[in-house]
Amino acid sequence: MKKYLLLVVTMIVVLTLIAACAPTPTPVPPTATPKPPEPTKPPAPTATPVPPTATAVPPTATAVPPTATPAPPTATLAPGAPTPTRTATPTPPPPKCEKLPNMPVVKAGELGSPEKPIVITFVPSGDVPTITRAGNETAECLSKITGLTYKIEVGTSYAVSIEAMGAGKAHAGFLATFAAILAREKYGIEPALASTRAYVSGGDNDPDKALAGQQTTFYKGQFITRKDTGIKTIADLKGKTFCGVDAASTSGWIIPSINLRANGINPEKDLKAVTFAGSHPNVVIAVYKGDCDAGATFVDARTDAAVQRAYPDVMDKVVPFFLSIRIPNDGLQFIKDFDPKLREATVEGLLSMMADPGGRAAVRRAYTYDNLIKVPVTFYDEFRDLLKKAGVDVATLVK
Repeated sequence: MKKYLLLVVTMIVVLTLIAACAPTPTPVPPTATPKPPEPTKPPAPTATPVPPTATAVPPTATAVPPTATPAPPTATLAPGAPTPTRTATPTPPPPKCEKLPNMPVVKAGELGSPEKPIVITFVPSGDVPTITRAGNETAECLSKITGLTYKIEVGTSYAVSIEAMGAGKAHAGFLATFAAILAREKYGIEPALASTRAYVSGGDNDPDKALAGQQTTFYKGQFITRKDTGIKTIADLKGKTFCGVDAASTSGWIIPSINLRANGINPEKDLKAVTFAGSHPNVVIAVYKGDCDAGATFVDARTDAAVQRAYPDVMDKVVPFFLSIRIPNDGLQFIKDFDPKLREATVEGLLSMMADPGGRAAVRRAYTYDNLIKVPVTFYDEFRDLLKKAGVDVATLVK
């Protein structure tokens, strides 16, 4: 019995010890349990939303990513700043387009009415979408000023614009110099307005450099090449590829082809290839990219806004190496026997636009005219005769 009691006491002691030990670990787990929740506390989730914010910022402006690093942001924002400023500064007031007195009145179905608009053709000497928008804006303003209805078209080439006028499908045209000469030779097209621009000098060797910045009715052409081609003179063009603007472009091919021949280079035989790029800016880009070894443009097509935006280092990479003679500016021409009253109304309407900052800006967007002035129908005759003396018979070039 004593042994039995001893055994019971021993078991009670053991159980008591076990019970005493058990509670101790129990508190510990609870302590560990609170910790798990800790990882799920706000800090972790907050970190996830932050990246999105950062992702949202870059799109806002490529300038913002750099903003993450205080120093870069300033540098990145600086280049961006001019862009908005540039857009705002040149933004002129809208054209006034105020109706002029004593404008002709046409009946329904007559030329100048909504049913039969006066069609003005524009040559594609620059960026066609830009010329198209500017042309439509010009036509809309002209309609308000004169009470007549106008419609514009942009030719796919200089020749297309000439033929449109020759066929009577277009009644007026903003033709480039040689295109105007061709049109006059073949169809009796008559110049009415010539553009004026601030003269851009061809450099120290330009005899007219003193006129830089002054308004003139002439300009000059240039030969350009990449700085790394080694081309310094026209003689160096033998065996090279050459880019022109259009077969009927004065500074983009006609005058350059004369200059080539005068310096012993036959374009058909001595040049590896001749490509017409379609516009002056396109020639600059082709030369810049190495698609052509050299090319011909007006002075200075390298400063074209679109070219400058796409290729900021173009003025350094592409250099002129030859300057042409004076070339009469482009302008507005009318078809032969066009109604004198409608002609006068159109001319006065355009001059009214050029006298208004907003109107001038609209016209300028097409061909960078600073102004337009009235000229006699013989405006291009002297230059035509000069070409003939150089051995170029304009009539033979008309197809």
